[in-house]
Amino acid sequence: MPIRTQPELLQSAITETVIRSFFDIYNDLGTGFLESVYERALANVLTEVGLAVERQTPIKVCFRGNEVGTFRADMVVNQAVILEL
Repeated sequence: MPIRTQPELLQSAITETVIRSFFDIYNDLGTGFLESVYERALANVLTEVGLAVERQTPIKVCFRGNEVGTFRADMVVNQAVILEL
């Protein structure tokens, strides 16, 4: 098994928190709402547990050294994990 570096451990912990939070929201709200409702709920929960959340974040996409477009991520958590809901 490879040795995990500190950033990987950090991202793993963030990801586990995101997944746990998602299931809490899903169990409370159920299905049928617009994506924006779930996005706001998830942002609220993640902020409550102390994570930094940026919503609808533009990210430049580069290919072979050239900017080829902009991707708008639904969320970026702690500037380390990108979420696409």
